[in-house]
Amino acid sequence: MKWFTRRNAHVDRTACPWLIRRSIDACAEFVFVPGDVDPVTLDGHTFDMRGAEYSHEGELCTFQVMLARHQLTGDPGLVEMGQIVADVDVAPRRGRRPEAAGIDALLRGLQQTVPDDDEKLRLTAPLYDALYAYCRELCQARSASRGGLARPRLSYRRHHDVGPRGDGG
Repeated sequence: MKWFTRRNAHVDRTACPWLIRRSIDACAEFVFVPGDVDPVTLDGHTFDMRGAEYSHEGELCTFQVMLARHQLTGDPGLVEMGQIVADVDVAPRRGRRPEAAGIDALLRGLQQTVPDDDEKLRLTAPLYDALYAYCRELCQARSASRGGLARPRLSYRRHHDVGPRGDGG
């Protein structure tokens, strides 16, 4: 089946193809069209474009809409990944997951250096495989801990008493 979306893919338009091939349509063919194309004129599924079959709904990004419509929300790793994708896809806001900034930077770099959207899908697939593995592990760690850790924590302490030479001055 053909799946249509807008050109110049970023997060939802690279994450959704990963999800589609992984869980919805293993033989999916992706076609990137200009943003002003009317989805009604296209013969196939449409996503992440104005008037598309799959698009943002309320606070949900397209990736999350696909999770819900295809009954994939039983996989905590996919749900967590969807929350990170949503954090990248919408304007920065309070409570944005720390992973979102890194994903956003990588995808913006690919937008600037890889003009071919099919090549972007090829390059981002292993990134999304890795993000999914991270999210699955994160969810397993949460459920295993009685305290319900929110996410892995990195510790950074600034040493005020040590100067640039390590001697306090």
